Amino acid sequence: MELKAWLELADLQHNQVVAWRRYLHQHPELSFQESNTALYIEETLRSFGHMTVSRPTATSVMARFAGAQPGPVLAIRADIDALPIQEENDLPFVSQSSGVMHACGHDGHTAIALGVAKLLTEQLDPTSLEGEIRFIFQHAEELPPGGAEEMIAAGVLDGADYVIGAHLQSPVETGKVGVVAGPMLASPDIFTVTVTGKGGHAAEPHLTVDAIAIGAQVVTNLQHLTSRHFSPVEPLVVSVTKFLGGHTHNIIPGSVELGGTVRCMEPGLREEVPRRMEQIIRGITEAHGASYEMSYTYGYRPLINHKKVTQIVAGSVIDVLGSNALYTIKPSMAADDMSAYIHRIPGTYFNIGAGNREQGIVYPHHHPRFTIDEEALRIGVKVFIASALKLMGLR
Repeated sequence: MELKAWLELADLQHNQVVAWRRYLHQHPELSFQESNTALYIEETLRSFGHMTVSRPTATSVMARFAGAQPGPVLAIRADIDALPIQEENDLPFVSQSSGVMHACGHDGHTAIALGVAKLLTEQLDPTSLEGEIRFIFQHAEELPPGGAEEMIAAGVLDGADYVIGAHLQSPVETGKVGVVAGPMLASPDIFTVTVTGKGGHAAEPHLTVDAIAIGAQVVTNLQHLTSRHFSPVEPLVVSVTKFLGGHTHNIIPGSVELGGTVRCMEPGLREEVPRRMEQIIRGITEAHGASYEMSYTYGYRPLINHKKVTQIVAGSVIDVLGSNALYTIKPSMAADDMSAYIHRIPGTYFNIGAGNREQGIVYPHHHPRFTIDEEALRIGVKVFIASALKLMGLR
């Protein structure tokens, strides 16, 4: 079947994809709590037929559409969790769960993947299909340690050759699709440091070891990591986002706690940063007669797209929408655990524009008035279909 015919079929089922998205938007569930969401996805997939549907974890779903002949194995990933945000939109399908909202587009990601699954299983004959297409509906993207590693441990990538996924982007106008080969998103590591000195009266600071003053020097000197300890052309962000200490105006506290995040895109640099951080913290605290404790937790890996798979998706965007629709993503210090899949097998993560200023769809992700232009769902289905057919050798 020619690509044009596939695209026409995607148009015909667009209303169904929108309906799925709106149902999911009305019934959001938080990370690791997506029981009803997973059940809805499972039942929808089973209604398509021709697939083996399983539950890799308690709140995730995988469907396998396997051909009778050996061939390439493609995984398509969508995330399904929502955020702890009270929705403020005035829409007929607002969240019915108090304090929980699909404020990042995961309802749209899920609806797109369902649309792709429905179309492919209806139109491809498994008796002549070479290879397999897997649909991974992953829980808990929003909450570290995330759901991706659990899914991988459960075997969702076993034997797979490629993986693709996408993120709807409200800051980008509908009709644009972004790709980038190489680094796209950063690793979101977190740290906590406790500086312990000696408390006392603020009128006699010379009798104390001032943890606040020492902690302030730690904050200032950690900023030297960027461009002074590491090359300024290496993407690196060290942000102290928490500083806790003291309870009243006339007492110098005995200790303070500070914490924050480290974000970078180069794995070797990522391994070196905590060592350099501790070197700085140790030097400052020892110089002032204080002590410290530091904890450092690695988050998701940097997301580094595979060149070949990215090129295939880029070509599919051009085939579906024309060359003017394609843009190159500027790498961001945000994070996504799609990186776990691409770390293991060749894959790519791309952006689908979902903003529309004329409709007032301008709010950023994780905002209580976030929403998407549902025309982006149609575009997403088409780009995934075209990409899947290429990666499976069907066009």
